[in-house]
Amino acid sequence: MLNNLQWTMIVIFVVLAAIHLICVVLKPKVPGPGGETYLAFSQRLRTWWGMWLILCLATLFNPVVSLLAVMLLSFFALKEYFSMIRSRKSERRLFLWAYLAIPVQFYWILIEWYGMFIVFIPVYVFLFLPLPRMINKGTAGFLRSVSRVQWGLMLMVFGLSHLAYFPFATPQYGAGLVLFLVVLTQLNDIVHYAASSYFGKHKVVPTANPFMTWEGFACSFVVTSLAAYILAPFLTPLGSSFGLFAGMLIGLGGFIGSTTISVLKRDLLIGDDDKAQSLKKSYLSLVDSLTYTSPVFFHVTRYFFDFM
Repeated sequence: MLNNLQWTMIVIFVVLAAIHLICVVLKPKVPGPGGETYLAFSQRLRTWWGMWLILCLATLFNPVVSLLAVMLLSFFALKEYFSMIRSRKSERRLFLWAYLAIPVQFYWILIEWYGMFIVFIPVYVFLFLPLPRMINKGTAGFLRSVSRVQWGLMLMVFGLSHLAYFPFATPQYGAGLVLFLVVLTQLNDIVHYAASSYFGKHKVVPTANPFMTWEGFACSFVVTSLAAYILAPFLTPLGSSFGLFAGMLIGLGGFIGSTTISVLKRDLLIGDDDKAQSLKKSYLSLVDSLTYTSPVFFHVTRYFFDFM
């Protein structure tokens, strides 16, 4: 007998396959505005397939496999983030130390040391990461180079690592909570994108992301909240009322995460249109919302429920 998690993964696969088939059939044969819209949507579709694969690893296998999958996702996301930074040779030592922090952060999850997991990057890495930059490298550009690396670690590693901690924090419910979180986060992105494309008028940050509008945010917030109300008893030990509250947090957190990453990428890639085009199909598009929704949902659930 298939359980609720397996049925959910099958439903997601069928829906994505149907959407993919429709996109192939309706592919525009001539370039133009329709072709640009199709290209943007097809890139989003590849993102959703990637998230489905990560969901399979995170929910259908043991927690160690899930941890390794999220760790690799963090590594590639951080790597792409660093590729957007115009760095000098003197700053690249920082990148190495940042990469070395990834396995250490996930090791704390593996041994279930929550206290060190929660302070390692925000406290210890924050305090000691500047040392390699200071030694024999002078003071020019110190604040800019260190702060950019710390921003990347907080978002791509610390934020995403919460996704891997769920199965260790609660082996019984962890997979369901991960599935609940990721499905709602992706649903929030999909509805926001669709609503903004069809009837969105008031753009949030037109210079950074033309697909984000206030109308899209309102629609995605309502749909995500209602979906959470329905799915919470099915996938998690949370009741419908708390599910509604969690859906509201995920809708808001996903919006802030997408907006932040969009503005961050725009700021780093100003004047480098070729690199901006090449990074449209990136790991960052997989994790922009999750960098915010993962820690918010994790800590709110941990605060209110003893099973975490």
